[in-house]
Amino acid sequence: MLHIFLVEDDKAIAKNLMLLLRLEGFIVTHALTQKEALFVLNESKFDLALIDVSLPDGNGFSVCTAIKAQGNLPVIFLTASGDEASVVTGLNMGADDYITKPFRPMELIARINAVLRKSGHMPQVFEILGLRIDTASGNVHKNGKELFLSALEYRLLLVFLNNQGAIVTRNKLLEELWDAAGEFVNDNTLTVYIKRLREKIEDDYTNPQIILTVRGMGYKLGGQNVSE
Repeated sequence: MLHIFLVEDDKAIAKNLMLLLRLEGFIVTHALTQKEALFVLNESKFDLALIDVSLPDGNGFSVCTAIKAQGNLPVIFLTASGDEASVVTGLNMGADDYITKPFRPMELIARINAVLRKSGHMPQVFEILGLRIDTASGNVHKNGKELFLSALEYRLLLVFLNNQGAIVTRNKLLEELWDAAGEFVNDNTLTVYIKRLREKIEDDYTNPQIILTVRGMGYKLGGQNVSE
């Protein structure tokens, strides 16, 4: 599982963010202050840092500087200020992205996943029960045989891969497919696409082992995933 370092001094915001990120399948370590953040950086390894610009004993820019001095850990700034100066300062310091508060939860998750993919911190090859997905090339194989997925089927599969360990609700799937397709995707259409995807990737689509149904809640990626 990927490890995110959250630096946020507002306890209420931090609590909600940690809940969101953990539901998305991430491990989260939280620091309240600049001093605490700098200490934690020397004690743990992370895949991405999510940093508030304003901290009670300094600012997020100092934490970003320390992070970039240690290596190539991707950084996303959280800021209540959308002014150009703050944005430019953060990007010039090596930040990979920024998002202005208040933000939409799914937009934040999408930005995190995009930065992880771009930085190479997110695995590019996944293997689950004979299914092999190479997200760099977009190729999908089942038991060595190439599968041909439609754009929406492939996007649906990626949503599950990006949410390993978490239950994905139907509402979230609808949001993701809407964004990807740019066209109306309703609940009935979603059911059809899940059935089509299962027919292609499962050994027995009537008894799915890769895309599991969690009754009353949604779906979950099953099987033992091996990533590269």
